[in-house]
Amino acid sequence: MKSLNNITAILLSILVFSCNRRPDVTKIAFGSCGSQDEPQPVLSLAAEHSPGLFIYLGDNIYGDSDNMDTLKAKYARLAGKQEYKQLDSVTKIIGTWDDHDFGRNDAGKWYPYKKESKNIFLDFFGEPKDSERRKHDGIYTTEYLRQGKKLIQVILLDVRTFRNDLILVKDTSEELKRRFFYTLDYQPHESSDSTLLGQEQWNWLESELKKPADLRLICSGSQFGIEFNGYEAWANFPHEQKKMLNLIKETKAEGVLFLTGDVHYAEISRVNEPGLYPIYDVTSSGITSTWSFATPNKYRIEGPVMDNHFGLLTVTWEKDPVIRMEVIDKYNNSRIEYTIKRSEISFAK
Repeated sequence: MKSLNNITAILLSILVFSCNRRPDVTKIAFGSCGSQDEPQPVLSLAAEHSPGLFIYLGDNIYGDSDNMDTLKAKYARLAGKQEYKQLDSVTKIIGTWDDHDFGRNDAGKWYPYKKESKNIFLDFFGEPKDSERRKHDGIYTTEYLRQGKKLIQVILLDVRTFRNDLILVKDTSEELKRRFFYTLDYQPHESSDSTLLGQEQWNWLESELKKPADLRLICSGSQFGIEFNGYEAWANFPHEQKKMLNLIKETKAEGVLFLTGDVHYAEISRVNEPGLYPIYDVTSSGITSTWSFATPNKYRIEGPVMDNHFGLLTVTWEKDPVIRMEVIDKYNNSRIEYTIKRSEISFAK
């Protein structure tokens, strides 16, 4: 009888432990568009959330120079900021770039100093001298974040090194004037010969999407899941946008979310593509930068947030993991909070 009582007590203690055990949680903060010459309090706020990773999504500095010493000096000013040091002390910082840290506004494959700029970028982010990222053209790479047995794949795209020139807008029809209340800069490429990522990077991305992961974050300096708006975006290369959606379908890559920057405000967009689960694009752009308006976007489901901010992704690893997407402003207010289950971004029905 005493033995039976001991077994019962043990079973009860296991049950209580199981009921009280909190699920594992992973936090990833992200942002873009920060001037090295301005205060960056949102970095301190991001640090207070103790993320497991911080991802820079481009325009990490406003370099805008063909002088590499100038680029180095501007990175040094960012590294010397107290807010950056605070963030760096609590988490790993990784990143990709956009145009202003690449070297020139809206620049692409013809920027003459892209190799020199690449080396400065990789040195700033502490890339090992013998890494594969230094051996190929461009700065694309994959990072992994583990939480117990769970694996988050972070794919950092390069939307600058291989990108064809944009096409200056020529269509000034009355229809466009009615649709847009501002002057458009660019119009979409119609030729499938034009490219945003380049064939080498596309081949690499296909192989990455075939690798196992519980969640995949595709990080891009330019917004992915938005409609054409006359500014820089994947929508200027609609065949590349379509190619990405097709690639996710063909590789059966589950759990894909996009994290993007560039536009100086925050929003969440959702693209519904036949034969594919919903593709979410969380844009966080405004460490120091702001903009006066948000462009039309039929895919927008949350936002815009026009104040300075950072993004926060919180994954609670339950049986069906819960993914919370947030935008937190400079006043530490959660301005956007949108939650999905991992099963919602899966091919399994």
